[in-house]
Amino acid sequence: MGVFSKIKAGLKKTKDSMVKKMQRVVNSFTKIDEELFEQLEETMIMSDMGVETSVEICAQLRKVIKERGIKDPSVIMELIQEIVADMMGEDIQLNLSSKPAVIMVIGVNGAGKTTTIGKMCHQFINEGKKVVVAAADTFRAAAIDQLQVWTERSGADIIKHEEGSDPASVVFDAVSAAKARNADVLICDTAGRLHNKKNLMDELAKMNRIIDREAAESSKEILLVLDATTGQNAVNQARLFKEVAPITGIVLTKLDGTAKGGIVISIKNELDIPVKLIGVGEKIDDLQPFDSRDFVRALFENAGTVDNKNNDEADDEETDDE
Repeated sequence: MGVFSKIKAGLKKTKDSMVKKMQRVVNSFTKIDEELFEQLEETMIMSDMGVETSVEICAQLRKVIKERGIKDPSVIMELIQEIVADMMGEDIQLNLSSKPAVIMVIGVNGAGKTTTIGKMCHQFINEGKKVVVAAADTFRAAAIDQLQVWTERSGADIIKHEEGSDPASVVFDAVSAAKARNADVLICDTAGRLHNKKNLMDELAKMNRIIDREAAESSKEILLVLDATTGQNAVNQARLFKEVAPITGIVLTKLDGTAKGGIVISIKNELDIPVKLIGVGEKIDDLQPFDSRDFVRALFENAGTVDNKNNDEADDEETDDE
């Protein structure tokens, strides 16, 4: 299956829920009026696109329709696709320009941090890169053990200490190892706790200082891993983490298992943090670089005409995700 086909398949639940509901709203109107805008806005909000982003899309839609003198509701979905594409802007890929390139991975426990790191290791090594992983989530023995399994499977090197060790000391040793072994990429796992913002901030700041000092010439990515199935809660997590770390990109996991893929749009619009990688399946190669053009095209492609009857299956799709 090609990359676009994977993204399209991964967005099926979101398309069936959000886009088809929007299409049904449009199909129920024979003229463009305020009630149409209100129903569209409500549908977007209920589809986890977020209040701020939904309001902005509809405001842009009103403006475009007025400027172009559009009277026919049938072109509205095409206009929304145009507005969303413009809102997503240009893509920013991972910066791996130095050697070693440093990638710090942050996020709450359960979002898919460890799996994301494992998949990145697999992909980088398949590209011929040498990878070192710092097991700096020392507060969970399971995190270290899981990383060990992933690194052994992929062929990456792992630097680990005992459970409860100082995470910054693991990062220090990992930077030294990455330089000594002429590694191309150093990936640092971190603890996923949000219950004490000050401790988290101090811990991340300490690791950042060590990387800045010991790998001053390295490019650095700070990737926040978010679980797409949590919808607007993921956006709220991003807001909190943005307060404690200079996030350079988002990894959005489990996009294939949710109808809440609209949060990709609200993350970009409300937080101005680029989504750099997306998870569209459980296989090791299902972590893909994010392409906003493919995302928008897959979401709106052949939106076409849908029946105006209730789509109970689409409405209930989230029951398996909670």
